[in-house]
Amino acid sequence: MKQVIAIDLGASNGCLMLVKLEDDHITQEEIHRFPNEIVEKDGHLYWNLQMIFDEIQKGLKKAKGKIESIGVDTWGVDFGIIGKDDLLLDRPFSYRDTHTVPVMEAVHQNIGSQFIFETTGVESAAINTLYQLKAIYGKHSDWHEKTDTILTFPSLLNYLLSGKKRNEFTHASTTQMLHSETKDWDTTLLKKVFGYIPKMAPLHETNTLLGETKESINESIGKETMKVIQVPGHDTACALAAIPRINRGSAFMSCGTWVLVGVEVDNTVVTKEAFEWGFTNEGTAEGKYRLQKNNMGLWLLQQSKREWRENGEEITYEQEAQLVQESEPFRSFIDPDDQLFFNPRSMVEAIQQFCRETNQAIPTTKGQILRCILESLAMKYRWVLNRIEFVTDTIIPDIHMVGGGIQNKFLCQFTANATQKHVQAGPIEASSLGNALSQFIALGHIKNWKEAKQLVEDSFGVKEYYTEEKEKWESAYEQFKNILQRKDF
Repeated sequence: MKQVIAIDLGASNGCLMLVKLEDDHITQEEIHRFPNEIVEKDGHLYWNLQMIFDEIQKGLKKAKGKIESIGVDTWGVDFGIIGKDDLLLDRPFSYRDTHTVPVMEAVHQNIGSQFIFETTGVESAAINTLYQLKAIYGKHSDWHEKTDTILTFPSLLNYLLSGKKRNEFTHASTTQMLHSETKDWDTTLLKKVFGYIPKMAPLHETNTLLGETKESINESIGKETMKVIQVPGHDTACALAAIPRINRGSAFMSCGTWVLVGVEVDNTVVTKEAFEWGFTNEGTAEGKYRLQKNNMGLWLLQQSKREWRENGEEITYEQEAQLVQESEPFRSFIDPDDQLFFNPRSMVEAIQQFCRETNQAIPTTKGQILRCILESLAMKYRWVLNRIEFVTDTIIPDIHMVGGGIQNKFLCQFTANATQKHVQAGPIEASSLGNALSQFIALGHIKNWKEAKQLVEDSFGVKEYYTEEKEKWESAYEQFKNILQRKDF
């Protein structure tokens, strides 16, 4: 039996999963989970890196038996700046900090956003590393000279574990700083944006050995030395790698706080339509690309339920399901990706404001809010998939959904209804599973990704969802598109 630990960090929680490979069968066991929350200081939003790293070590201590290796994957775009004393210049900023918005606008005045898209394959968004770093260096003019290297977030954690300063392709592809053809840092673009080339750590090949845990870490957690594997650093790349049945042309949806909807492509798709519709191209575990759109996901539900909980009105999953079932369908819609919902003071009030501004029935009950969110999410995923079919000149035959969000059966069923496509859901912990598969490949226990996907299919089942009430959903989709037009989407 071979054992590895997948350290899988999302924007709302982190998880350490013990993954075992024995007799051509894979099993997963969650050994530690912890909340990951943004902290505010001096008007800015940061990640509590020390807490995250402490929790990782707590989880590693819990692991039983011999652990051969560990690997880290996280959400995209965020990073840390290491000084010449090998310490962080400051805690890592969160992508939800809005200090990047004016910076992005200034960059686009000098360099067209379409040119940047065509070069990097990445949609321009204020959260991207390019604009974050520009904002930080603009505020701290001396930091460039103080910088030893810049590490994307999973590579930052790898550095704390192993002492190795190397970035990784899939996560680097989210920064909007990587050239899509060379698959290396775009020094020409960076010089245009910064006037110099920021000190990004070089890339280390994915699915290979990076190093070993430092002696200080081994002593802290009471474990023997473990190999540190350079797994796909971006959690969506890990999730895609773990999808067992995905066929050429099938769509994938990685469902969590965000929902990433896309298809695999050999090369970046940077057409005029892809640019105008906000698509992005990010790396895969196999060195290719996934053409996708980053969409709002369960953040809307999470924030609404948190708001109710803080008001003493917490609901269980069973109550949530009953409220959705009892609520009138198609009563009102929102555009889940409207700026209103990015980080509002009150998610419930933001939803009501959107409906008011678009002359719809205003949801007031919990059931109406929940149903509005879930139906709107499913409708937006159809909107995205229709445009993927256009820019790739293909018909998507089916959808494979993975991630924690698939535990919400309404999200899966409504997606099948709205898109009118067969949906296969599973596995739930896809990111940690893809992380572990990469480790087994690097260690030589699995030959390649084809064999890895077969192992997943043999070890984990999927749940099937088929389209229901086709005509009603088709009519409701026309209603939804009219709402988008009212907001001048």
